[in-house]
Amino acid sequence: MAFTAAYRRLGPEELRRRVAAAYRRLKSCDLCPRRCGVNRLKGERGACRGGREAVVSSYGPHFGEEAPLVGTRGSGTIFFAYCTLHCVFCQNYELSHHGEGEPVSVTRLARMMLALELMGCHNINLVSPTHFVPQILAALAKAAAEGLNLPIVYNTGGYESLETLKLLDGIIDIYMPDFKYTDPESAAKYSGARDYPQVVKEALKEMQRQVGDLTLNEQGVALRGLLVRHLVLPENLAGTKEVVAFLAREVSPRCFINVMAQYYPAYRAREFPPLNRRITPAEYEAAVKLARDAGLRVYRD
Repeated sequence: MAFTAAYRRLGPEELRRRVAAAYRRLKSCDLCPRRCGVNRLKGERGACRGGREAVVSSYGPHFGEEAPLVGTRGSGTIFFAYCTLHCVFCQNYELSHHGEGEPVSVTRLARMMLALELMGCHNINLVSPTHFVPQILAALAKAAAEGLNLPIVYNTGGYESLETLKLLDGIIDIYMPDFKYTDPESAAKYSGARDYPQVVKEALKEMQRQVGDLTLNEQGVALRGLLVRHLVLPENLAGTKEVVAFLAREVSPRCFINVMAQYYPAYRAREFPPLNRRITPAEYEAAVKLARDAGLRVYRD
């Protein structure tokens, strides 16, 4: 059966309505849980530092993502600058903290999406998209009108407002959020967002409601569903046991989770022991075992 992306089933009229609704929220920005209230249409900047236009750092086929996204032709990744979180260990800090990239028009962003499709990529992978949802939706409407029909991957840190997620219902095919912490103190200290644990839990449930468990085609390439990323941190700062228990109990017993071993002390991490060291093999294997014991579908680095 031929694949049809969610936004194409939604239809152009409804997509345009969502674009208008998203742009209205930029007048007193509440796209993320910080709800800064700045008028980004007039160039005001809030915690994320995003303005009127999206800022793109790079785009192209990416082969470093999870196998179900990469397939044989790569994930069509668009990296956005800035972030709604302020993680002291961010491995892409040049983008998230320093804003490396350039402003792009909606038309140019749509052209990037279409170019990635022409390159043969399996999907459009939007990295750190939350603060640019209105611009992304406008670009997607333009690209869809010109024939775009790839799954859209919403690749996020997990710090999402339910109102923004509901704007995306019926548009996003694959949600790929992080689940960083279960402890508010850790979230406040290392990402500047004490409410992160509660916010991400509600976001994950909403994502699961929209797209369900991850489904793959005959070649093992993801078409739709939820894929959760969990970065193992030193001394269990990420709360892995609580993370996997929540996913199995309140999201889905068949939730697909990537237990990631890639942590290293990037950006300012050396100022925050024990984040000043890599994780040990024993710490990683213990995290994988917890996920498997919870019955989740586990992908490991």
